[in-house]
Amino acid sequence: MMTDIVGLLGDEAHSLLEHRCTTIPKEALHLPGNDFVDRVVAQKQRKPGVLRNLQALYRHGRLADSGYLSILPVDQGVEHSAGASFAPNPAYFDPAGIVELAMEGGCNAVVSTLGVLNAVARKYVHRIPFIVKLNHNELLTYPNSYDQTMFASVEQAFDMGAAAVGATVYYGAPESRRQIIEVSSAFERAHELGMVTVLWAYLRNSAFKNEETDYHVAADLTGQANHLAATIDADIIKQKQAQTNGGFTALQFGKTHKKLYEELTSDHPVDLVRYQVANCYMGRVGMINSGGASGDNDLQQAVRTAVINKRAGGMGLISGRKAFQKPMTEGIALLHAIQDVYLSPDVTTA
Repeated sequence: MMTDIVGLLGDEAHSLLEHRCTTIPKEALHLPGNDFVDRVVAQKQRKPGVLRNLQALYRHGRLADSGYLSILPVDQGVEHSAGASFAPNPAYFDPAGIVELAMEGGCNAVVSTLGVLNAVARKYVHRIPFIVKLNHNELLTYPNSYDQTMFASVEQAFDMGAAAVGATVYYGAPESRRQIIEVSSAFERAHELGMVTVLWAYLRNSAFKNEETDYHVAADLTGQANHLAATIDADIIKQKQAQTNGGFTALQFGKTHKKLYEELTSDHPVDLVRYQVANCYMGRVGMINSGGASGDNDLQQAVRTAVINKRAGGMGLISGRKAFQKPMTEGIALLHAIQDVYLSPDVTTA
C-alpha cells in the first residue's frame, strides 16, 4: 500500500505538489532517470569501475532503476556519540542491525564508519552497496570542538569491497581549507580505484546563525557549498534542505548578485532547493537532501522533505536518525514512505 502523500502534507499539499518553478526552469536541468549514468555521468572523465559502482547504487533497493536514491546513514555513533544515538534503540549498537535496517528498508545503500561496516563486511557487502564515511567529528574531546578528522583510508574502504566513500567538509569553518585538501586527495584516490564519492557539503560557522535566522540552511550559502563540492569532483552531494535565503547579504560577506534573489529564487521551498540543485552543475552532480533529527512528526517531515527534493530536481534523500531511533518496523515504514514519494508518478519535477 502506497503512502498517502497528500494526507501527510496536509494544508501544504496544494502548494508543494502544484507549484511551477519559474525561476530556473526544469528544462535547464539534468534530471534523475534510469539512464542517468549513460546520459550524464558517462560524459565525465571516470573509470569504468566508477560507472559500474554508481550504477550498482542506482539499481539496488525499492528505487532500483528509477534514477533516485534512498540511503541510510548511520555514522552518528561517532558524530553524535553512541549513547545519544543508540539508546533509543540499543539493537543498533550491533552493526548487523544497521545493515539489516537498510536492507529491509529497501535502501539503495548503507553509509557508516569503517569499523561498523568492516565488522559485518563478509556477511553483507555483496548484498547491499557499502559507503564508508572516511572522516568524522567526534564529541569526546573536552571541551567539544568541531572539526572533521580522517578515521579511515580509501584503501581500507576498497579492500572491504565498498562501492563508495563519503566525507564531510565544513564549508565556512576555519578548518575548511585543510578539509578541502584532504577530501579532494581522498576522492582522487577513490576514483583511481573505481569508487564513487559522496560529499557532505555542510556549512559550519557560529557567525552564520543569529537569534532570528539560521543561515546554515540559506539557499545562497548552501548553493555555494554545493558548487565547491562539485568542484572537488564529488559524484553525489549531500546537503541540508534550504529553508531560507540571503545569507551573503545578511552577513555582509563574500560576493553575490541581486538577480540571485530577484529572479533565480523565491520564498517557495521548491524554488530554494532548485537553486541548490542548480549549483550542482545543473544536476550533473546528483544532490540528495538530509532527513534531519528525529522528532514528533518524523513521517510527515520525511515525506515533505522528499517531495520538495524531488520537485526541485534533486536525486533523493539520506535519512538516518528518523529511521533508526525507533523500532525497526517503524523505521522500515518511514524509509518506504520516503521511497513512495520518488516512485509516485503524481509527484513530478516542478
